[in-house]
Formats: sequence, C-alpha cells, structure tokens
Amino acid sequence: MKYGYARVSTKDQVLNLQMDALQTAGCHKIFYEVAKGARADRPEWLKLLEEIQKGDTLIVWKLDRMGRSLHHLIKVVNDLIAKGVDIISIQDPLNTTSAQGRLIFNMFASLAEFEKDLIRERTMAGLKSARARGRMGGRPKGLSEKAKKAACTAEALYLQNELKTDDIAEQLGISKTTLYKYLRARNVQIGAPQQL
Repeated sequence: MKYGYARVSTKDQVLNLQMDALQTAGCHKIFYEVAKGARADRPEWLKLLEEIQKGDTLIVWKLDRMGRSLHHLIKVVNDLIAKGVDIISIQDPLNTTSAQGRLIFNMFASLAEFEKDLIRERTMAGLKSARARGRMGGRPKGLSEKAKKAACTAEALYLQNELKTDDIAEQLGISKTTLYKYLRARNVQIGAPQQL
C-alpha cells in the first residue's frame, strides 16, 4: 500500500501542493497535519508509523517533512527501511525501492555522520588550543539582556496560570527547556499542579 505524509509548520501555510503531488503519486491513504518539524509530538506522523507495514511505501513531498534534523531524518529512514518500508521523496533524489536508491541514502547518511565527526574534532581541537592559551570555552554565565527580558515575560505568563508551558514556550519562540531555565533564573517555583 502507498501511504503519503504531508506537513506544514504553520496554519498560514497550505497543504494543497503536497496533497496534490501525493495523490498524483498514487497514495492510497494520506496523513497530514500542521505541526513544526522540530516537535516530537506529531500525532498524524505517529499514527502513520503505527499503521505502515512491511511491503508498504511511504511517499513524501520532501524529506524535511519527515525529520526534525538530519540526524533524526537518517534514524527515521533507517528504521523504516529496517521495517521493510520503502520511501520515495518526490522533490529529493530518494527512492529506496531500488538498491541504487538505498545506496545513495546510505552514502548521504555516511557523509552526514562524517561531517558531524569533523565538526566535533575541530571543536575539541579549538577548545584544547584555547585552554593552552589560558582561555576557557563555553557560553558566558547568566542571561543576556534580551534573555532577561524574555525571562521576565515568561515569569509573568507562567504566574498568570492561563497558558500551558508548551504554549508559553511557543509564544516566546523558545524551547520548554529554555523556558524552565528562564523561570529558574527568576526564582520562580516550578511545578504547580495546574502547570504540568
């Protein structure tokens, strides 16, 4: 069976282009949603992963519709291939229904891993060189002026107790981890039952 998956990040964007392409590609069932790619909780994506089986084909408009990052995308594709699912990306040169397509994907995955290792090696060499000259690496301690203002806003929204932490973080354009960091910096007691 051919499954399609379409996603846009905001309600302002439309799914028509992706949906039309997936229907033209012969998808029998299409899962679609409005969700940021960085979010792990994409309900339609999770439903698709539960339903798709060995021998099925997943078709997407572009690979970035599937993964939150290159590393995550590689894991998702490898998991689907291991499950016996073929993947076709309409706009990218990926079609794992053939041995050549699987080879190309594995080459890209290897290159991405190689690039990650190179960045790690350069970072470690740079830190070692800086330490040898007496300089310490890492981020400066405390919050920047911009972050202090955002922390003040985060505190006010959190204490109003009208929004969930996910909504506050989204409204401020920050992650939940950063939100909690800001709240701790403002000495806000975290974990009121209604905020969980």
